[in-house]
Amino acid sequence: MANEYPVPKFHFQVEWGGSKVGFTEVTGLDVAREVIEYRDGSSKEYSKLKMPGLTTYSNITLKRGSFKKDNDFYNWWIANKLETVERRDITISLLNEEHEPVITWKVKNAWPLKVQPTDLKSDENAIAIETMEIAHEGLTIENG
Repeated sequence: MANEYPVPKFHFQVEWGGSKVGFTEVTGLDVAREVIEYRDGSSKEYSKLKMPGLTTYSNITLKRGSFKKDNDFYNWWIANKLETVERRDITISLLNEEHEPVITWKVKNAWPLKVQPTDLKSDENAIAIETMEIAHEGLTIENG
């Protein structure tokens, strides 16, 4: 264990819709559990019991560079309407030096909530970054 280092977070890949897409940032891989409080009327304790409740997941935010003639974010967003929702399973993998997955997050039934194009600033020397926020129905974490 003394020769082991934590895994750096800058080398990762995202797979969706059958292709690997390059992103600059992925956030929102949070998992939380609600608390159920209960107290039996005949309990001798003057406090509530706390039990695990439903699991909740944060929305995931994906950021990537804007490319000429690449409208994947917007096309997926526009395909989702009230009567038809195009859901996708997404796999996010943190990679080691050999480009092998070390930790993998599998996102179930994701669909886009929001697409945000880049901001425009005439006094800044930066790359155009677009953002997509997605909702989903759960994620699992696997260690490679």
